[in-house]
Amino acid sequence: KKMGKSLGGAIWLNEDLLSPYDYWQFWRNTADDDVIRFLRLFTELPDARVAELAELKGQAINEAKEVLADEATRMLHGEEVLAPIKETAKQLFGAKGAAAADADNLPSVEVAPGDLAAGIPV
Repeated sequence: KKMGKSLGGAIWLNEDLLSPYDYWQFWRNTADDDVIRFLRLFTELPDARVAELAELKGQAINEAKEVLADEATRMLHGEEVLAPIKETAKQLFGAKGAAAADADNLPSVEVAPGDLAAGIPV
């Protein structure tokens, strides 16, 4: 499938258009077959580290995906956003699920009560 605005897959670099959490999740959700190529293209990791990550197979490839997400997000948004993002992801996708998540770290949208009353198309 094409990635773009029509499918909601646009990757914005501006924090006002895409939250750091969503940016991190974009990279974390990279297809297994693309992870190593993206590490080479979109991070400044040493070749030796990328080679180590290239050895990971099966479920272990998730470590490489997290490294990719961390490195890409760090380069754009800075180190300080990583701890809250990783904690929120851990809460959302851990054993307790979304019920344990700190909503303050999740992307949100404010909707005026009048807009709710008028109805919002989904």
